[in-house]
Amino acid sequence: MKTILITGAGSGLGKGTAIGLAKKGHNVIAGVHVWEQKSQLLQEIKDAGVEENVKIIKLNILDDMDCLHAYSYDIDILVNNAGMGHSGPVAEMPVHLIREVMETNVFSALEFSQPIIKEFVEKGKGKVIFVSSIAGLTTSPFLGAYNASKHALESIAQSMRDELHPFGVDVATINPGPFETGFNDRMYDTFNQWHDDELYFTDRKTIEDAAEKLLGNQIDPQIMIDEMVEIIPQDVHPFRNVVPAKMAENCQKYQQEQYTLNCNEISESKK
Repeated sequence: MKTILITGAGSGLGKGTAIGLAKKGHNVIAGVHVWEQKSQLLQEIKDAGVEENVKIIKLNILDDMDCLHAYSYDIDILVNNAGMGHSGPVAEMPVHLIREVMETNVFSALEFSQPIIKEFVEKGKGKVIFVSSIAGLTTSPFLGAYNASKHALESIAQSMRDELHPFGVDVATINPGPFETGFNDRMYDTFNQWHDDELYFTDRKTIEDAAEKLLGNQIDPQIMIDEMVEIIPQDVHPFRNVVPAKMAENCQKYQQEQYTLNCNEISESKK
């Protein structure tokens, strides 16, 4: 059995995966963003009968004190699952919002990982998993800030995989599709905080239509949770894990398309 630290375990896929891994007998350090999430998760792990296998800690990866506490645990696998997003047209959205997404999803995830990676290197073993997204392999209208953060995370994961291989430390990504956890709904809502049709040239309805299209095609998150519970503890598995698997082909097609599109064209999938 493995000892697994999961960030962002207070909700959504992270919470479901923490409980699922504990049910399989693994020891889980479940990092929650705020104290309020601890009470709810505590009740859920009691209901699941896995209190002995889950240690809940407050872990905001932007908080130095939280991170130092998390480093006190001896773990086999780190799952970087914490993340956030903002929506809106990148040509107009306030840049500080894009910086906030990058800070959480990229810089803080990397900064939090580095001391743990050093311990893995000293032990000659360990695994780091980045919960990325198909958003790191494609783009979606008005989610450019989130796309940018996940594309950056993909690059970091690939570089880290090659650099840490000589030290016996493994690196992988998990790339969920649009699962109905509430995360996507909240992310698309954020543009309402700053957008004004009188000030910006992108019409509100255009953004709302794009949101409706994506949010209307979300998938049962249990599918993703089951895959994460299966993949995370394995000693050997693919570097990139797209779920549902059928979306991998769509991602590859989209990336290939970028080599053939002209500057005055857009992908058929975006029309």
